[in-house]
Amino acid sequence: MNEAKPDHRSAAPPRRRSAGTVAAGIAIAITALSLGAWTAAALWYQAGASWRLPLMGASGIMALALAVAAIRHPVRGLAGLAVALAAVGLWWSAIAPSNDRSWAPDVSRGVTAEIRGSDVTLRDVRDFQWRTPDDFTPRWRTLSLNLDQLDRVDLYSSVWASPAIAHTLVGFGFSDGQYVVFSAEIRRELGEQFSEIGGFFKEFELVLIAATPDDIIHLRTDARGEHVTRYPLKLSPEQMRAAFLIFANKGNALAQRPEFYQTITTNCTTVVFRLARIVEPNIPFDWRILASGYLPGYLYDHRLIDTTAPLAAIERAAVVTPGTRPWILAK
Repeated sequence: MNEAKPDHRSAAPPRRRSAGTVAAGIAIAITALSLGAWTAAALWYQAGASWRLPLMGASGIMALALAVAAIRHPVRGLAGLAVALAAVGLWWSAIAPSNDRSWAPDVSRGVTAEIRGSDVTLRDVRDFQWRTPDDFTPRWRTLSLNLDQLDRVDLYSSVWASPAIAHTLVGFGFSDGQYVVFSAEIRRELGEQFSEIGGFFKEFELVLIAATPDDIIHLRTDARGEHVTRYPLKLSPEQMRAAFLIFANKGNALAQRPEFYQTITTNCTTVVFRLARIVEPNIPFDWRILASGYLPGYLYDHRLIDTTAPLAAIERAAVVTPGTRPWILAK
C-alpha cells in the first residue's frame, strides 16, 4: 500500500497590491465619503422633517460601506461609487424650481414687463409701507415708463452684518420723477428664514423684485437699520436703456421659467454682474463680485462711479441717511 507523500511545497505568498492600486482605493474612498457628506447636507435642506435624520443616517452608512469596499477592492468600490453618483444625480436633478408655493408677502410677486418700443409697463411693483421689518402695509403698483426719459442709474449697496457681504440693488430714474429699484432676492416661503448654506442646496428660488425706493431702500435704512450707500453709475444713455431692458426681460424670464437662488453663482451681485457684462462686455470678473461689500472699490477702479476724490471719501458721501430720499434730484 502506497502511502501519500506529504507535499512539502510552501504555499504561495499573498499577492501584494501595487502602490497605484492602494492609492486608487484611497481616492475612491475619499470621494465616497465626500459624496456621503454632501448628500447628507442636501437631505437636511430637502427632506421632510420626519425623514431627514433617518435618510442622513442611511447616507452616512452607505458612504462608509463604499469607502471600506474601495479600500479592499478598488474596482468594486468604483462600481458602487458610480451607482451612488447616478442615484444622487437623478434625485438632485429631479428637484425643480417653482413659481407656485406659499410665498412670504414681500416676495409673493416678481416683476413682469410689457415692452412696446420706448414704452414699458411694469406690473407688480412693490410699494409697501414698512414700520418694522415685520409690520407693514402691502401695496402693489403698475408703473408706465418711457425709456426716452431714463436719465440716471444708481447702484445701492446694503450691509447688515459683515462688511464683506452686501446686498446689491439697482435704481433707474426718469426725468418725469419716476424711480424704480430692481433687486434679485431669495424667494422665501411663509415662515422660512434665509440661510447662506441652504442657498447651496436649492432651498430657495430666485425672484426679481421691482419696488419704489420709498419701499425697498427705506426698508433697509429705516426699518432694518442697515448701512446703505448709493453710487450713481457713469453709463451712456444707450447703456442705461440696455441695462433697464435686461432687468425687465429677466423678470419676464423668471415668470416663465423659475430658477433657484445659489449663494455663489446666482445671487444679487452675480446677477447684476452678468447683466452688466451684456451692457459692457469687457468688464472683468473680480473677487469683489463675490465679496460684494467691496463692490464699490471694484466700480471705482473701473471708473464706473465718481473718481474725483479718494474712494474713502466717495464711500462716505454715498451713505444714505435714514429718512432721506437722495433719489429725488434737487431742481
